[in-house]
Amino acid sequence: MSRRFGKSRGRRPGLWKPRVGEEYTVKILEISRRGDGIAKIRGLIVFVPGVSPGDSVKVRITRVGRRYATAEVVSEEAE
Repeated sequence: MSRRFGKSRGRRPGLWKPRVGEEYTVKILEISRRGDGIAKIRGLIVFVPGVSPGDSVKVRITRVGRRYATAEVVSEEAE
């Protein structure tokens, strides 16, 4: 069976999204061009302002887009 529209990446786009107000503990992987921290939740990119790479923080989702979400820091996690 051939695929007409490219390779499958192992998950269907749009299948799972966090909801505004949900909280997660994430590890900041890197910094975006705008200076926001980048984390991933189940493969979805989450932008978190005011953090540094390597930080482990608890965040609250503030906005959910089609391919990304934004969040705010709720508390710093002890490592």
